[in-house]
Amino acid sequence: MVKKFTFSPFYENTYVISDNSDECVIIDPGCLSQVEKEKLASYIIDNNLKPKALLQTHTHLDHVFGSAFSKRKFNIKMYIHQADLPVLSDVEMRCKQWGIPGYEPVTADEFLEDGSVFRFGNTALHVVHVPGHAPGHVAFINKEERYIIGGDCLFKGSIGRTDFPLCSHEDLIHSIEKHFFTLPDDYVVYAGHMDETTIGQEKLTNPFFNL
Repeated sequence: MVKKFTFSPFYENTYVISDNSDECVIIDPGCLSQVEKEKLASYIIDNNLKPKALLQTHTHLDHVFGSAFSKRKFNIKMYIHQADLPVLSDVEMRCKQWGIPGYEPVTADEFLEDGSVFRFGNTALHVVHVPGHAPGHVAFINKEERYIIGGDCLFKGSIGRTDFPLCSHEDLIHSIEKHFFTLPDDYVVYAGHMDETTIGQEKLTNPFFNL
């Protein structure tokens, strides 16, 4: 099951993925206020879920606002791609620069590898490295349930920004064409912002591609 929350003034999508084992993972906890943090925690506790890990598609500030809270609340490790360490280390300074209060610094515990499979309960998430929006950006593919947790790569009718430090428009386009558009058309894309879409819909209508 994929449960989506939309948090913070950035309208960031946080996901809790669970299965019939009642184990779950938290992906990109963007909860900034205490109310948002409690909303995420209450969903997990009220549904008797057992968090096994905190997974980050990438570590731009809006995707890690609630990461320290989630680690501490559920005593879980945080997994990122090693190439995103410079991005994570920059978050506290960016928050101060932009006047965003309430960020609690967080450190990664484990690293995700391209081509690996992250398993919990009865679920297998295939990890693919999709740089462009961030150097260590990854996506998680659930082949059994036919969806991808894509972070800020491919959006409904758009793509992730590439005007931040360490971004590359060319790399992002390549990542989407290689790892997203090679999936079957019926795969659902759960993005880091906005509504979910499908691979087929974006191949047909996304203005950034001429397919």
